[in-house]
Amino acid sequence: MKIEKMNIDGKKNTIDVSDKIVGAKINEKLVSTVLYKTNANYKGRKAKTKQKNEIIGSTSKIYSQKGTGNARHASKKAPIFVGGGVAHGPKGESNYKVRKLNKSEKKLSIASLITKKNKMKDLIVLDDFQKEILKTKEMNNILIKIEAKNSIIIADKKSKNNIFKSVRNIPNVKITDINHFSAFDLAKFKKIIFTETSIKELEKRY
Repeated sequence: MKIEKMNIDGKKNTIDVSDKIVGAKINEKLVSTVLYKTNANYKGRKAKTKQKNEIIGSTSKIYSQKGTGNARHASKKAPIFVGGGVAHGPKGESNYKVRKLNKSEKKLSIASLITKKNKMKDLIVLDDFQKEILKTKEMNNILIKIEAKNSIIIADKKSKNNIFKSVRNIPNVKITDINHFSAFDLAKFKKIIFTETSIKELEKRY
């Protein structure tokens, strides 16, 4: 499929990109599942309570088993006492199960999101950045010109090195490469920007 390609001056051309990436079936249910799993796996499970065996203190019986008229108790570590262990409390990451994402789910969800962005005119393919851009203001002006103030830039290695310093301080803009982005990233940002080389690299994977 032929899609639009631009240079940093805004001049337009076309580029051939595989239908498997920009003309795939849009599967909203699959995308929703992948985003749910990805988001769940990002969350840290930090809440942790001490079990009865983790409380530091005396293990001696607090009073006689019989003859006091009170209920039978062992040590003060029991969950019913203040300062005792917590029964069935959260155990941190030790009892957290990672939700598995297989390769086909990842690939199909990414293709689905890129296709959707393409249909909504939110997919941008730029020429590779041949020259180093060091000033944030200059890079910011380029993003304003192509109407991509909220975007993820998926660049080839050379382009990433040339613009990384100028992009990193711009709010609502993320720069990465084809090895380090997920469906969650594509859904989070309004625009997706590929460089010519990076979209061809992604094409090979499909």
